[in-house]
Amino acid sequence: MWIDRFEEFEPGKRALAVKNVSLSEEHIHDHWEAYPVMPHSLMIEGMAQTAGILVGQMDNFEHDVVLAKVSKAVFSDIALPGDQLSYEAVVENAAPEASSISGTVRRNGEVIGEILLMLSNSDNAIQQLDLPEKFVFTESFVRLVEPFLEQDNG
Repeated sequence: MWIDRFEEFEPGKRALAVKNVSLSEEHIHDHWEAYPVMPHSLMIEGMAQTAGILVGQMDNFEHDVVLAKVSKAVFSDIALPGDQLSYEAVVENAAPEASSISGTVRRNGEVIGEILLMLSNSDNAIQQLDLPEKFVFTESFVRLVEPFLEQDNG
């Protein structure tokens, strides 16, 4: 998982998740051996996970959601060990088959990335592939947003 926790969660609208970049993470050393950084590709994945949980919650995680397309991913800077990344995902359009998300990546509060994603309901793909029924929204993913859902129901 490329997010540590959710800070804010507005079902069907917006989510804000954070990732603390740590020198102890192996991938930090794999990108540029002499200069440990968080790869932009993993920031895109962190945004996709944030957006995926946001979209998946819209139908109570009945259907898995997968990243279908990265329409835009522009970064103006890098993230280093010790930085905190925040991923803000906003639902632009949602339909049963797919949803579009606009995302902002911040490093220690400063915007360093803009991302546009398309997420797809995986049930369409499962009909043609031999995939498990639930392969995205495992219990560990759903637990990340439970505190926010309990607030809405309480």
